[in-house]
Amino acid sequence: MLLCIDTGNTNTVFSVWDGTRFLVTLRTSTEHQRTADQYFVWFSTLMQHHKVPIDIDGCVISSTVPRVVFNLRVFCDRYFNTRPLVVGKPGCVLPVPPRVDQGTTVGSDRLVNTVAGFDRHGGNLIVVDFGTATTFDVVDTDGAYIGGVISPGVNTSLEALHMAAAALPHVDVTKPQTAIGTNTVACMQSGIYWGYVGLVEGIVRQIRIERERPMKVIATGGLAPLFDQGTEIFDSVEDDLTMHGLVLIHRFNMELEPR
Repeated sequence: MLLCIDTGNTNTVFSVWDGTRFLVTLRTSTEHQRTADQYFVWFSTLMQHHKVPIDIDGCVISSTVPRVVFNLRVFCDRYFNTRPLVVGKPGCVLPVPPRVDQGTTVGSDRLVNTVAGFDRHGGNLIVVDFGTATTFDVVDTDGAYIGGVISPGVNTSLEALHMAAAALPHVDVTKPQTAIGTNTVACMQSGIYWGYVGLVEGIVRQIRIERERPMKVIATGGLAPLFDQGTEIFDSVEDDLTMHGLVLIHRFNMELEPR
């Protein structure tokens, strides 16, 4: 069984793939202080709860937080006797290399989403990921990542608004009933929700103009289903996109190894 680990700035997701489907998906907060032993206690306890055997024989990691990678490597090596494949590090080969400015480092999550999106939808694709940052990844006709857009994430923007204006409260992200708010909370929720709908639609429109061709748009990330309710821009919303990409990259690299 393959253990896929996706570490973002806010959360880390563990999914176990048995060769045909994901048996379980577990989520925890991202903390660089967490040791390999602590990961195992948490992971093994939840695996037992879900009645899934801990029979891991392969690991693949995508991380946008470099400080956690060392302990995740130790976790895989110590408890599963396997050397993890780390996306973006030497030894991990992508099906199609990214085509960006020389010296540019592309976030591993964006590379993984590119591989997964191309596998499911082909090229000429825009992947919108609602995470700590809201990112737009452009996939060329052959599956190469060729650039994109990074904007502040929804919750990041809300937190910045609260910090900059002490009189404004914390609010939940939700689709408001009307665009015109009649109280402070409703006004903030409308600004965030419809503001991000406009941001997504505007950036997608500009990318299509620059590319001069039709492009599919898929969304992923925890808030993607919520924003899908306010726009028809998305052709698909997929919560397992990153994990699917990790499976594909691991499989591709295993096929490259000499037998």
